[in-house]
Amino acid sequence: MSTQPAYVAPNKTDASRPLTFAQHDFGAVAYDTFGCTVLYNGEYALRDSDDAKTPSSATLGADYRKHIAAPWAAIRNFPGPAQVSWRSKDGSAHEAQIDIPDLFEDRVIRHNVPSAELADSGVIAEDPEILLEVNDRTVNVYMRAMVHTRELQIPGNKHSDFRNDPVLVFSHTY
Repeated sequence: MSTQPAYVAPNKTDASRPLTFAQHDFGAVAYDTFGCTVLYNGEYALRDSDDAKTPSSATLGADYRKHIAAPWAAIRNFPGPAQVSWRSKDGSAHEAQIDIPDLFEDRVIRHNVPSAELADSGVIAEDPEILLEVNDRTVNVYMRAMVHTRELQIPGNKHSDFRNDPVLVFSHTY
């Protein structure tokens, strides 16, 4: 018997219904922590050194989240929760189980594009990225998806017919 989740076809082309996804990419990053590990889908998405402190997100600028990557690609929805352990910058130890399947139970792609600005035809949204950020004592989960738009986001740039804003889905401070 397979342990793979059942495949449910996504809606990526009909803007009159919620845009959904059947697989996702995953990435994890830590700031102001020691020894952060994130285990997801049986793999360590993050495994930092126990004795070295990660840099503060403040040193990276206000838009640091746009640079978070999701290198674990094409994960079928949903393998289970993410197991997170770390020490905050004050040295306190923390553990968390982030229930990714529960956060995205409806499989709806979270985005900030108004429906009137969605592309008229073709694929409207690509498979999303789920991004887990550990920042000192706080765990944040974002979704970022390439959502195609009717208008160019940068006038004159033919490659800017989309938005991919990170959308906060979950936040908890420990």
